[in-house]
Amino acid sequence: MTYFEKLHPWCIIRPLPNLQRRVIARCRRRNDAEAHLQVLRRLMPTVPFEIVFDAMPDEGKTGLQKSQE
Repeated sequence: MTYFEKLHPWCIIRPLPNLQRRVIARCRRRNDAEAHLQVLRRLMPTVPFEIVFDAMPDEGKTGLQKSQE
């Protein structure tokens, strides 16, 4: 996860077939994501979008492993 992604955890995604998703935008605050989502829904009313919080931990390490280092 890049530094930018850590600073912008709120994502607007577009669900795709086979449980895939495409990140459309990343925002720092949920309010910003909701405002952006309103604009997207006005421009593309038939396309499904969702807001998700992307709280991805560091790759492969759990909280317990980090504290033992």
